[in-house]
Amino acid sequence: MTWQRTLRHFFALPAAELWEIVGDPTRWPAWSGAIRSFTLEPGPPHEYAEAHVSHAAAVVGAQAAPVAPGQQGHYLPARGWAAALHGRTAGPLRITEVEPGRTLAFGQPAPFGGSGVRWSLHEHPEGGTTLEQTVHASGPMTAAIVASVGADLIADWPLAVVRLHRMLRPQPDPDLLKVVIAGGSGSLGRAIAADLTARGHEVALLTRQVNLDLPHRQVVWDGASLGPWVEELAQDPARTALINLAGQLVDARPTEDNIRDLRESRVHPTRALVAASQQLETPLARWVQGSTTAIWSDAGDLRLTESSPLPAGPNALPQMTGVAQPWEEAAEGANAEHVTILRTSIVLQNGSPALDRLTQLTRAGLGGRVGSGRQWFSWIHQDDWLALVRATLDLDPQVDLPDGILIAAAPHPVRNHELMATLRRRFRRRAAPPTPSTLVRMGSIALRTDPALGLTGRHVTSEVTTEAGFEFAHPTLEGALIDLTS
Repeated sequence: MTWQRTLRHFFALPAAELWEIVGDPTRWPAWSGAIRSFTLEPGPPHEYAEAHVSHAAAVVGAQAAPVAPGQQGHYLPARGWAAALHGRTAGPLRITEVEPGRTLAFGQPAPFGGSGVRWSLHEHPEGGTTLEQTVHASGPMTAAIVASVGADLIADWPLAVVRLHRMLRPQPDPDLLKVVIAGGSGSLGRAIAADLTARGHEVALLTRQVNLDLPHRQVVWDGASLGPWVEELAQDPARTALINLAGQLVDARPTEDNIRDLRESRVHPTRALVAASQQLETPLARWVQGSTTAIWSDAGDLRLTESSPLPAGPNALPQMTGVAQPWEEAAEGANAEHVTILRTSIVLQNGSPALDRLTQLTRAGLGGRVGSGRQWFSWIHQDDWLALVRATLDLDPQVDLPDGILIAAAPHPVRNHELMATLRRRFRRRAAPPTPSTLVRMGSIALRTDPALGLTGRHVTSEVTTEAGFEFAHPTLEGALIDLTS
């Protein structure tokens, strides 16, 4: 069994600065919440190691590289049980690759297999650097390695890159746009907060309860009424943007109480934000209002774009249209120079519930079509979603998006049977029996989820992004899945 994941993040920093930290694995625990400790044994005093140390000093100035190929060491995962198990059973790791200023890798042997981590820095000619982290495991211990540290490295990645950036740039760039995020503790909120922080922006999260694990500045609010948090918007409105993603997860049984909670968890915070903006002496620079393509409920074979009307009557499902439409309407009156209603499709990202559930079902041999298999699956890769959000904040000089409704969806939706077939090809699984609609509805009761999430769909693409010249880095599902699962 083999497993591998590659994660990337852009930093508005030169590679030499990042290498000062990334090139010293003993500093890994300082920026990764998944690692408790990392120690290195003294390096081998041979000419090969000395040559690499000398070259590293030339690359990063007077600072010599702390590692050399062949050097051994030890690390412990952050989880208590994983640290105890790893500490008792794992032998020493070995530095396998060092290209000073660019690449560092180490391997951890295990019975009939092993694991490893590789970091590489890719400096861009126009400025900035992309850090790439690849984690891999092989052999019969793969599942245990993923459970003990692999999955944590993925989940922690948006926070790890922020910690890393803060080690080099404790203060944001005062010349850049400040961004306040409501709903910043969710997976998309963490992703955009990390993306903007590493580009030098000041980011503040509005939260009901401070989470000490989050490396962002957090401002307490109740999500319903005005309070001291309004000052985050009032300090310099003309250089401040608001991203509103507040709302409970939709993965719940479609009962009247749950639907009411889903709706109110979005409407009340939005109304409070609008009321706060109306108190400002000058408008906010930008307002990005979260929404969802599920606002069209089950659209069958309709081809939907920004100009498509919303469903009404029995076609407007209360847990979809009945939640998203009031959410959008609550943003009316927002005091901002530019307002975007961002209707987001299913975002494919490492560690997200949507992708994890699909891959788990496929690996377990349950990757057959769901229901009829003809329902449409509209989606977007996380990287493209982040790029669209940056464009709505006017941070991409190549893309000029108009105000109003904007669909965040890749240009090539697929039907459910195509989705499942693509997943089976990706994970080399044989054809699987379909899951009848009746079984989906029965299973949703035990899982406390909404069967409509799997049995309904919509074909949604954006006319606005095409006209604005936005180019998707991941336009096809197969390409997106290869990127996310390699």
